[in-house]
Amino acid sequence: MRSRGPSQVQFWFIALVIGIAAGFAALGFRLAIDMLQRTVYGVDDPHRLHSYAETLHWGWVLAIPAIGGLVVGLILHRFTEDGRARSVADVIEGAAIKDGRVEHKAGLASALASLITLSTGGSTGREGPVVHMAAVISSWVSDRIRANGITGRDLLGCAVAAAVSASFNAPIAGALFALEVVLRHFAVHAFAPITIAAVSGTVINRLEFGGVTEFTPPQHGDLQFYFELPAFLLLGLVCGLVAVVLMRSIFWAEDLANRVQRRTRMPRWLRPAVAGLGLGAMAIYFPHIIGVGYETTSAALTGQLFFHEAVVFCILKCIAVALTMAGRMGGGMFSPSLMIGALTGFAFGVVATSLFPYISGNDTLYALAGMGAVAAAVLGAPISTTMIVFELTGDWQAGLAVMVAVSLSTALASRLVDRSFFLTQLERRGIHIAAGPQAYLLSIFSVGALMRPKDSPNAASPEACAELISQGVTLSPNATLHEALPQFEKWGYGFIPVVVPGGEGNEPDLVGALFHVDALRAYTRALATTAEEEHS
Repeated sequence: MRSRGPSQVQFWFIALVIGIAAGFAALGFRLAIDMLQRTVYGVDDPHRLHSYAETLHWGWVLAIPAIGGLVVGLILHRFTEDGRARSVADVIEGAAIKDGRVEHKAGLASALASLITLSTGGSTGREGPVVHMAAVISSWVSDRIRANGITGRDLLGCAVAAAVSASFNAPIAGALFALEVVLRHFAVHAFAPITIAAVSGTVINRLEFGGVTEFTPPQHGDLQFYFELPAFLLLGLVCGLVAVVLMRSIFWAEDLANRVQRRTRMPRWLRPAVAGLGLGAMAIYFPHIIGVGYETTSAALTGQLFFHEAVVFCILKCIAVALTMAGRMGGGMFSPSLMIGALTGFAFGVVATSLFPYISGNDTLYALAGMGAVAAAVLGAPISTTMIVFELTGDWQAGLAVMVAVSLSTALASRLVDRSFFLTQLERRGIHIAAGPQAYLLSIFSVGALMRPKDSPNAASPEACAELISQGVTLSPNATLHEALPQFEKWGYGFIPVVVPGGEGNEPDLVGALFHVDALRAYTRALATTAEEEHS
């Protein structure tokens, strides 16, 4: 297996094992959050955390997130290079340009940090750390069997599918999420093993929790589809704008926090503690922002809120999520987007049913559609998010309303950000996955790996290289094709000298030359391999 790769039967068996392992990891993460919340807050039912927090002394509500943030900061400072918790964006990057691998040590540290964040009042979700934790498992297996890029990516998809399925008891959505968000293709060869892993992860969840859904909305009557269709179209546009506001507020808060940290020379391990202190201050008056937010989401889906409460909680949750993410406390975006979407949809539904009481349905139906619409826009995953909403609630009757709202929100939001929250995160790091393989494949190849060394038989002429160097036409060995190809277009030469700095006052040292034909050949092969994988 290590020399020739796994056969199809062996690969399916490995997918099953990875699915079981990822399922147990997701289940353990969820149970650990519940246990720590019971220990830290003293709550009997973690799903009613914010109601219990209202009875606590304000000092505890303030201190718990701050202490949790301090512990998170120390963990990330010790075990990561940049003090940043890993999440779904890093898994997407691993699938695209790292042969299906993610960082091991930083990934485990991020999972522990996110566990503490979610247990001590951090306002994020558990799917991000669970997905990355599952990716660490698949990366370890890929390294053990020396899997190539295609096999490594497929195993990564299996792990992600199992983790999402086990985390939310949603096998169909788990499989679709892995294909739509992480692998970003629906190749037939990947479907069977990913399905096997998703089902195995779901079985692990149901052995512990049974077949219950996460939320139980009231039963809706027949949808007055022809009359209400314009309302759900409008809801989709509103949810798309809300999703964009949520995403941009996170990026704005992150940029602001970076500037403050630089100017104040704040130690990076202190940054999550400061964010936790801010969350605690908010939670004194509005404990609804604490944790994943299941209680508030359920209240919106069952119509147990007033209009002004839904609006205020939605705004505060956006602020709390931005504060948590900007503080680098870790966690995911799916659960917060569900809560914000449910609140947005409910508020919209109250207005719609008040204006047209005789031709409109229940306002909680708008909450359900809004929940899916905001989440789909944030994740950039309309198909899997629609399925997750169905599987989380068990309400298939409202499918038309959800699909209409999801399609409009995703279409609008994808025009205002780089397709999704995760892809925009990567774009801000200079990783251009949102543009497709024709863009991000360029960053895989380094100039140093493709150049012809100066002492090779077919090397460029030293005299010609010296002439180009005198004109300032050079490349660094550490540059990528993303930087090199535009230089060929700019200068029009067949090759560009590759040099390294020669030290203070010295001329740069010539180490080789990158030929345009070599760069194009490598790029073409990568595109052909990607196309073959995606259509196999």
